[in-house]
Amino acid sequence: MVRSRNLDRTFSALADPTRRDILDRLAGGPASVSELARPYGISLPGVMKHVRVLEGAHLVTTRKHGRTREVRLGAKGIDEASRWIERHRREWEGRLDRLESVIERRKGART
Repeated sequence: MVRSRNLDRTFSALADPTRRDILDRLAGGPASVSELARPYGISLPGVMKHVRVLEGAHLVTTRKHGRTREVRLGAKGIDEASRWIERHRREWEGRLDRLESVIERRKGART
């Protein structure tokens, strides 16, 4: 159940386009909260709410340097989500391969 809660937090965090944009920005390197806020025209507390959600999902980490908070990518949340997606992708590919085989057999039986 704990694992499910972690995935729920990850997918919930990724569901928001602003948070996905923040992750895209952080892929280029760490940034301060002010730097993250600049392109969106939203308040620093608003960006911090997004950062806290991402941090709760283990998608980012933060570190305070004096009066500045640095945000950087964290891999734990995305790694877990990737494993979950990959497991289900393999399962569905197997199902689709079996369906394709059935369709091909039926086509062959008709001719």
